[in-house]
Amino acid sequence: MSLGSSKFVFLLLSFLLLSNFGKSQQLIMNYYNQTCPKAEDIIKQEVFSLYKKHGNSAISWIRNLFHDCMVKSCDASLLLEMKKEEGVSEMKSSRSFGIRNLKYVNKIKQVLENECPNTVSCADIMALAARDAIVLLGGLEMEMKTGRRDSKESYGEILEEMIPNHNDSLSLVLSRFQDIGIDPQATVALLGAHSVGRVHCVNIVNRLYPTVDPTLDPDHAEYLKERCPNPNPDPKAVQYARNDLETPMVLDNNFYKNVLGHKALLLVDQQLGSSPITLPYVQQMNSNNTYFLAQFAWALLLLSENNPLTDEEGEIRKDCRRVNS
Repeated sequence: MSLGSSKFVFLLLSFLLLSNFGKSQQLIMNYYNQTCPKAEDIIKQEVFSLYKKHGNSAISWIRNLFHDCMVKSCDASLLLEMKKEEGVSEMKSSRSFGIRNLKYVNKIKQVLENECPNTVSCADIMALAARDAIVLLGGLEMEMKTGRRDSKESYGEILEEMIPNHNDSLSLVLSRFQDIGIDPQATVALLGAHSVGRVHCVNIVNRLYPTVDPTLDPDHAEYLKERCPNPNPDPKAVQYARNDLETPMVLDNNFYKNVLGHKALLLVDQQLGSSPITLPYVQQMNSNNTYFLAQFAWALLLLSENNPLTDEEGEIRKDCRRVNS
């Protein structure tokens, strides 16, 4: 990144941070400075170590934070393994299909428990791990507030109402993001996470069979049919296509190039390029990768501060999979 680009990013992030001054004041920077001063360094080291062994874990951290924060709060409710009498687990919902690597949150938690018992929440581990994973994928370093506490329940019953579906209309998706304080520009930036990772065939075939979606590039559709030859794929077969064929493990603005080139895999992603509300942002992020990365960082910070449990709310779980007995 050039010096000029670096200055641009610094100034933009500074402006965005100032514009958010006064919000989410229950969360603060360096929350663990006194109680567990090595906490953020430990999380970063563990995330980097896991990435060296399992590169896809970096993508998982981002998706897992999204799924956790969109349902009521960034409170690690996604991680809970609930008994029948305790409620419906989010991780067992069909909307959590394809979520992976949740076990690594507990791995990091155990390291932190050895360093400073009963101090660092699973919710903060998830948020900070996503922040650190972004750097590994080519995104920007950022400061993130902490102090989240863990939910004592999971919200599988309402998950369908909260998390946008890939077949939802764009207006509904924008509305759900707006409900948690994320405007259309930030929504377009967050969906840029689809620059990395993959999409399972079960979420693509509706655009391929029985006829090809006319908004999909015909040549790309033929490639996707090779990847997903069955109109009724078995989810357990784990058939998929990459979101971005050029830089599949790099967070960059190729996502928007694919949207404008009619090569986005999910229907809601493709709709970003035809809506007058979102198209200007798609075009701007497509033309300037530095701008996209800054907007993505800002949008992720907004997401990470959605309705956190703080102070006497929630708890600090000893095991991220279970509420404290």
